[in-house]
Amino acid sequence: MKVVVTGGAGFLGYHIGTKIHEITSPKESVFFDIAEFTKDDYNPEINCIFGDVRIPSMMDEITKDAKVVVHCAAALPLWKKKDIFETNVEGMRNVCESCLKNNVERLIFISSTSVYGVPKEHPLYETNARVGVGPYGKSKIMAEEVCEEYRNKGLNVCILRPKSFIGTARLGVFQILYDWVESGVKIPIIGNGKNRYQLFEVDDLVDAINLAATLPVEKINDTFNVGAAEFRTVREDVGAMCEYAKTGSRVMGTPAWLIKPVLRFFEILNLSPLYKWIYGTADTDSFVSIEKAQKTLGWNPKFSNAEALIRSYQWYLDNKHTIKQGTGVTHRIAWKQGILALFKKIL
Repeated sequence: MKVVVTGGAGFLGYHIGTKIHEITSPKESVFFDIAEFTKDDYNPEINCIFGDVRIPSMMDEITKDAKVVVHCAAALPLWKKKDIFETNVEGMRNVCESCLKNNVERLIFISSTSVYGVPKEHPLYETNARVGVGPYGKSKIMAEEVCEEYRNKGLNVCILRPKSFIGTARLGVFQILYDWVESGVKIPIIGNGKNRYQLFEVDDLVDAINLAATLPVEKINDTFNVGAAEFRTVREDVGAMCEYAKTGSRVMGTPAWLIKPVLRFFEILNLSPLYKWIYGTADTDSFVSIEKAQKTLGWNPKFSNAEALIRSYQWYLDNKHTIKQGTGVTHRIAWKQGILALFKKIL
């Protein structure tokens, strides 16, 4: 059974590759990306190739004879607005059109809980209103709308909305947190940290994807929230990682009314890697109901927030000598801290 994974060189793509044998033989899988693959990270039987979801003809060729397409490719929030919409929306349409044309049995789209914006009620259910924040959040809503359009045309589409997921090899904005913890400085959080903020272990997300790829299509042709089942307050979960690190780092609350405008100012000046949806939701409750995925897919996450943070932090310690610096284009490189590096020295 041929399985295609878009965005295969990314953080999630890498982890899908470690469990691809649960869906199909590695030699029958095609992972593609516009980014370069680190070949040593992948089973040598996996076909890793260059591919761009923005090119319709390329999508037609890559999805030919495929039974399952897992669409992970996405432009992240720090990309240019034009690239975000071209990749996340037009790319989504190209993927759907090619899947329909080639009679692909099922398409699994990795969306995001950013489609809910910054709501006041929790937990969030799949039926809650979609209110995107910034180009990235809006593009994910538009991509879901494209999926729904193609469902009506007969394409089986499973939309997974994961919370922010972390795990081994996860860098990006989380690497900044790990660097600060390792340095033993105070860890400033927006607000008092008493809000509950759900995260997600990437291995649990891959398990959900594998179920979506193998269960009967009538079960998966729907939309599902996925996230950790066990999570506490931001202060408690980040505090658990600090306690594990034993570096002297500890959580420090900050006034949200002051910090948010400051971060917005630095974002506009391109001096901070933190974007609006991150700091906009950092001091509020942010968690979804995963009951639908549990009941319909028979899926249950194994890791709590604290366990996911600790696993990811330990991987960072073990591999920091190999980490590449970057500009916020992918989650597999360390983002430049910008003005945050100055604050780190002060703290």
